[in-house]
Amino acid sequence: MERNQIIGITLILATLFAWTYFNAPSEVQMAQMKRRQDSLNALKDTLVKPTTPQAALPNQALQPVDSIAKNATYGSFASAAIGTPQDVVLENETLKLTFNTKGGFIKEAILKKHIKTETDSTGKSTNSTVILLNNPKNNFSYSLPVADAAGRIVRTGELIFTPTLKDKTLTLTAKAVNGGTFTQIYTLSDEYTLNYKIQTQGLAALALGQKEISLQWENFLPQLERGKQFESNYSSAYFKQKEEKVDYCNCVQSDTKDKSGIPIEWVSHVNQFFNTSLIADGVDFNGARMQTVMTDIKYSNSSKQIFSDIKIPLANADNGSFAMKLYVGPNEFNRLKTIAPDLEEVIPFGSSIFGTINRWVIRPFFDWLSTFIGSKGVVILALIFLIKMLLYPLMYKTLYSQAKMGALKPEIDKIKGKHKDDMQKQQMETMKLYQEYGVSPLGGCLPMLLQAPIWYALFRFFPASITFRQEPFLWATDLSSYDVMANLGFEIPFFGSHVSLFTLLWAVSTIVYTYYSMQSVDMSANPAMKYVQYIMPVMFLSFFNNYASGLTCYMFFSNLINIIQTIVTKKYIFDETKIREELLKEKGKPKKKSGFAARLEEAMKQQQALQEAKNKKK
Repeated sequence: MERNQIIGITLILATLFAWTYFNAPSEVQMAQMKRRQDSLNALKDTLVKPTTPQAALPNQALQPVDSIAKNATYGSFASAAIGTPQDVVLENETLKLTFNTKGGFIKEAILKKHIKTETDSTGKSTNSTVILLNNPKNNFSYSLPVADAAGRIVRTGELIFTPTLKDKTLTLTAKAVNGGTFTQIYTLSDEYTLNYKIQTQGLAALALGQKEISLQWENFLPQLERGKQFESNYSSAYFKQKEEKVDYCNCVQSDTKDKSGIPIEWVSHVNQFFNTSLIADGVDFNGARMQTVMTDIKYSNSSKQIFSDIKIPLANADNGSFAMKLYVGPNEFNRLKTIAPDLEEVIPFGSSIFGTINRWVIRPFFDWLSTFIGSKGVVILALIFLIKMLLYPLMYKTLYSQAKMGALKPEIDKIKGKHKDDMQKQQMETMKLYQEYGVSPLGGCLPMLLQAPIWYALFRFFPASITFRQEPFLWATDLSSYDVMANLGFEIPFFGSHVSLFTLLWAVSTIVYTYYSMQSVDMSANPAMKYVQYIMPVMFLSFFNNYASGLTCYMFFSNLINIIQTIVTKKYIFDETKIREELLKEKGKPKKKSGFAARLEEAMKQQQALQEAKNKKK
């Protein structure tokens, strides 16, 4: 059976890798996919993007014809559709915002204190400043119904606004021929936040039954991180309904959330470590519809497309205003918490108990350690040491349970020799032996299971926390992304085109730790499990090779401490003679079977009886 199990596992793995290799798309297929995606994007631009108005020609004889066309399309805003766009800059020590007067929104946002690292196929890296909102396909446009344009909708993204800059306030005004105006006012209030207001004046068409206007916000999120797949999976549209928990669109596939007619406090377009958020200030939005579209990250320079259609209420549409806040900056927990209710929830620390552990235990504890230690890598080591010391009582119980089972090895060997041809009889007699000496086989498992919530919380913490972004440690240049020991120059499906040293060290240390921890554990009941424990680290190489090096660093050094604790405890703390004496004392005590133990023993007896009946038939 042991040989057949090994052969079976080997065949399963071989089949998996063969299927992956032979089903990977060829270069020709990849090129076809790229052409198809480009064609779809071009078609989408044609259907969705409004046609850019043709600039006024210098030939004066053609101007009347052009004016007629403008009037037919833009009505009272025809004059605002003519002109030459220009750039206007709002800037402070941390943020530089470039506005374009065509549409009156941010053309480019430079985050001066944050760096983006790009690596070419040869492994050469170059650094540049993080830039958001700079995709030429982006759109931020209000839809205005205009009475003298035959009921058509005028989009402010097509209008040329007149700028007025005073100190940190930029006022952008689109004028109508009847004296009416649509105005956008931006005031840079702190490092990454703007007070933002829209105003309408003298727009009678809006006053005719209009209690809201629509804002179409389209954002092609830029690729800013080395781990493109993780960045895509951690990017999405988030929103906060009135008196509800934060919700978001599916992160790993295209999705739509329609909250029309439901009060919305804010909408956020979120990269892995940065976000752009529009926050209602005082009065909520009347509703919103959010949509995310996955992109082909291998051929696109965008990690994801996000569309938001937001309903802006106007109590007096003819002469009214609506106040908002606009945040363009990093996903820093404490900063986001002060800007809007629950805005810090856009950081994907996880849900349920795991997210709670990350937000209110690990994060503040890590921040506290960082006040004393400059290197984030050293903070990780300190965090590992403290966690391992706190969890050592559980580790001690695990090792002590294994030591007691190891002390019974002579008796277990006798059982194996006596029933060497009857595996079920071996298991049954071994369970009786454990019960007789007061040893629980689960004693080594349950303490480890209690550690699982902390481990899983850390699994989500490292790739979500901006604290580790661009932070180097040892050979890793960025603890929020994978480390690179070697660039392969070619792509291996599910593995990547690089080799992570921290991941390799974790796999090796896991095998070593498994070897030490399993020395005293009897695996004769299921020998295949012994080999599975050694195979699993190898199988997970493909997953962790692309994971945040902060986590694989944590896992590697955690294994080292586990190995040290295991060796020191078994060699210098445990006394095998005393353990043996304790077992003998336990043997003499009267035993009371638990309900679980009784049911387990009865099930094993029934299984043995069935096996004996089968053997007699043969």
